[in-house]
Amino acid sequence: MLMLESLIEKIIFASRWLLAPLYLGLMGALLPILYRFFHSFWHMISHITDMSSGEITLEVLELLDTVLLANLIIIVLFAGYENFVSKIKIAEGAEDRPHWMGHVDYSGLKIKLIGSLVAISVIELLKDFMHEGTFDAKREGWRIGIHMTFVVSGVLFALMDMMADRHKSQR
Repeated sequence: MLMLESLIEKIIFASRWLLAPLYLGLMGALLPILYRFFHSFWHMISHITDMSSGEITLEVLELLDTVLLANLIIIVLFAGYENFVSKIKIAEGAEDRPHWMGHVDYSGLKIKLIGSLVAISVIELLKDFMHEGTFDAKREGWRIGIHMTFVVSGVLFALMDMMADRHKSQR
């Protein structure tokens, strides 16, 4: 029976590698984001003389939105891989290793994710409010509601983490 238990545990432990292709897929998801960024950037640069300051602001918000989405993917990629698959040993001695790498646990990952989602959501709201003549109160009401859901969720996640940390320190 002990051999069977050991075999089952080895299989379960090895199953974490089934996540590796998913993380490779996330890396691939950066390619269309990279294309979208440079396409938007080139559009802005090539039409800069014909654009109002409001239109330039909208274009810059689009670039920020794209960068935040790419950052979100990188955070999930690095932290998820290190938390659930394997440590990234090649980066341990690297000079330019991000300071958070290897230190973001599942709880920290949730906070970083919700923070990125809130930032992306607020940029989308800003873009909507800056588009003249396209305001739809019902649509914007829903978007603000969704944004506030992200904000409240982030605050609740942070409070739960604080309470869990306080509980651990009292033990």
